[in-house]
Amino acid sequence: MRVRDGEESTMEEAVPVDAIGRRIVCDEERATVRYVGTVTSTKGMWLGVEWDNSERGKHDGSHQGVSYFTCRHPTGGSFVRPKKASFGVDYLTALRERYEKEREGEEFTFSSKTLEMVGFQGLTNKQRVENVIEVALRHCEIWGTAPGTEIRKTTPDVELLDLSQNLLSSWEALAAITEQLKKLRTLQLGYNRLTVPSDPSTLNHAFTNLRVLALTGCAITWPEVLQCAGMWPRVEELYLSENNITELQRPVDVLQSLTHLDLSNNSITSETLTEIGQLPRLVTLNLTNTGLTVIEFNDVPPGSKTAMFPALQKLSLMDNKIAEWRVLNELEKLASLVHLILQRNPLMDGERNPQTARQLAIARVGQLLQLTGSQITSNDRRGAELDYIKTFGMEWLASGGHWEPEKNHPSADFTTQHPRYLTLLRKYGAPDESELKPEIPFALKNQLLTLTFVCPDDMDRKPIQKKLPCSMVVQKVKGLLHRLLKLPGAELRLSYTCSRMEGTEIEIDNDLKTMQFYSVEDGDSVLVRWS
Repeated sequence: MRVRDGEESTMEEAVPVDAIGRRIVCDEERATVRYVGTVTSTKGMWLGVEWDNSERGKHDGSHQGVSYFTCRHPTGGSFVRPKKASFGVDYLTALRERYEKEREGEEFTFSSKTLEMVGFQGLTNKQRVENVIEVALRHCEIWGTAPGTEIRKTTPDVELLDLSQNLLSSWEALAAITEQLKKLRTLQLGYNRLTVPSDPSTLNHAFTNLRVLALTGCAITWPEVLQCAGMWPRVEELYLSENNITELQRPVDVLQSLTHLDLSNNSITSETLTEIGQLPRLVTLNLTNTGLTVIEFNDVPPGSKTAMFPALQKLSLMDNKIAEWRVLNELEKLASLVHLILQRNPLMDGERNPQTARQLAIARVGQLLQLTGSQITSNDRRGAELDYIKTFGMEWLASGGHWEPEKNHPSADFTTQHPRYLTLLRKYGAPDESELKPEIPFALKNQLLTLTFVCPDDMDRKPIQKKLPCSMVVQKVKGLLHRLLKLPGAELRLSYTCSRMEGTEIEIDNDLKTMQFYSVEDGDSVLVRWS
């Protein structure tokens, strides 16, 4: 850490007087300045910085036993020379540079229109920068703006502003920009590090019309969100992915206008989820990859509707650790839920046949219209619910259920595990005893079936005997037959006969179902026709 003679004064002049707390970029990595001054056994001025990427650092702010600053991570800190660090540029400089880069007649998407960039002075009336409504200044190293009202004069009509991946260090610095953009409705601030203001209410005027706010990767906590939320009284969409949000707390007199909340990629404590359940207008909630294992609404018993999340229609639980069907029973308590995203959870992945898991989810949550992006048709629901009744029918009878309504008294344990079962019985009626399906042990779900494939319309073809897993979907069976029968491109139609129902031919009419779904058994004959 040596410095050449004559450089020290130049480096000191390059450091802003308010450097501590400011953001810098050095070798394309961002950091926050935590210390400015000398360091033991070295000459000249140093910046002690805490890197956004802790792997970029070397220590925790100490050198030779002396602590100069502290870091959240033990290897998050470094000392760098001021000449290596850039404190960035102001908003208007970045705006001009962005235009000037494209002034040679190249096209550049700067707003909702594509402008022909010819430099500030050469813009036609139609292309005047004053007319743009969307400004994207990502990765432009903006620290804030100089005093004055030049922004208001230069870009007065901006409605969407993207300042992601810049060097903004405080809400005050940001407010100096946004208070001049009276029409601003959408603000993207991803991967900045903004300190919470001592009195957020003093900045309310800077975000009066804001409706959409993205704070992805800003290292913000939930208490800090609540502290700042008073500044955004009219925000409807809030994106908080990749932050330091763990335990949720109830919003009091803030965030009451939220319709969309994205908490994905945070490690959220499952038990605190209900703390945000009183948000009255929340329609969409993204909890993707938040480590959730359980969800419980203990304000009401199974089979009832909770008062929590009264407006919630779409819920994403993708990439979590949900492994129990009782979580779906809890989701059935949500009065407005119609779209659920569940893929990549142990609950759904544990089933060898994804279609079986889908049917179980549909049957357990009665008001769903979409599951993981796929529409649920009336036939889908009817099939899923009828199959559910049959699958758990033996368990229903064993628990005290009965075909006669006056004798139908299943145990509390059964109705807790299957809160919709009695509702489904009222909807469809009790299943016949012959229809009841004993639950298949997991070890048998993928057992092999020996099947004989017969072509009744082409008796010159000899029957083919094959062993197939009972969990194989019809679509794959058809693909195998295309190869075995050498019928590429033919449209196959399948049915089967079995010894226990002589004279009956059962159609196999859904390519997405499994052979097991159709109760195909070992030794049955599958009839193959084509056109």
